[in-house]
Amino acid sequence: MIKIALLQIAPTGTKEGNRRKGIDFCRKAGEMGADIALFPEMYSNGYNIYGRDASVWTAEAIDETDIFVSSFSSLAWELDMAIGITFLEKCPTGPKNSLILFDRYGKKALHYSKVHTCDFDAEKHLTPGEDFYVTELDTSEGSMKIGAMICYDREFPESARVLMLKGAEIVLVPNACPMEINRLSQLRGRAYENMTGYATCNYPDEVPDCNGHSTAFDGMAYLPELECSRDTCILEADGSEGIFMAEFDLERMREYRRSEVHGNAYRHPKKYGILCDTAINEPFVRDDYRE
Repeated sequence: MIKIALLQIAPTGTKEGNRRKGIDFCRKAGEMGADIALFPEMYSNGYNIYGRDASVWTAEAIDETDIFVSSFSSLAWELDMAIGITFLEKCPTGPKNSLILFDRYGKKALHYSKVHTCDFDAEKHLTPGEDFYVTELDTSEGSMKIGAMICYDREFPESARVLMLKGAEIVLVPNACPMEINRLSQLRGRAYENMTGYATCNYPDEVPDCNGHSTAFDGMAYLPELECSRDTCILEADGSEGIFMAEFDLERMREYRRSEVHGNAYRHPKKYGILCDTAINEPFVRDDYRE
């Protein structure tokens, strides 16, 4: 079993306060036996970007050498536990919405920046990431392939498909929005169609425009001992602050991927050319979003 601790925690109002609170919750997750601890989206400033002047919140960007980030590298080594820390990242092209996954030795295993930034709102001031990445992560339960996407990435099936094609077995999804039925249905669908696990960590309901409901989906819709299909949701938190532990049966998930018909088993890539035709794939922008 791979145990992923979803740290559904509220920010404190300061970067240093968030760092200290994050360390405390990681220690608790380690005591609970977690293999990976995951934070909500942009935890360095609590995703506090709406209703504020862009020149103010973009100035809060930090690079990966900042103590906020590096603290979790040393902590991962100390706890023998991988940690997915999220932050507003300082970059030459403009800030990015990023996640760094430190492995249990404190080494950077994955560095991902949100590709689908919400350019219709405050996130238009962010620089989008360039690609989706999958890495081999060593855990005390063995090696696994893990990827990441962030919040709005979830709303594009291409995000999940690319990660599946690159071999991701579990996808980490930091989040900062209301997880209502449609967004939960998106994750359930991504898990089903790609036979991939998803671990989503949201802020609790005390944070504006968030409602908790962090989730985990294992992607296994059919099991031989069951007559009917099953819900792939293996965990859904309530709205409260806390640590919610998702347990993924990785060996069973691998056997399911080898034997079932979804994912990459019966695709016809040569028939999907329209998806890559840049001539007809220009982004559609609503007139009322134009400046």
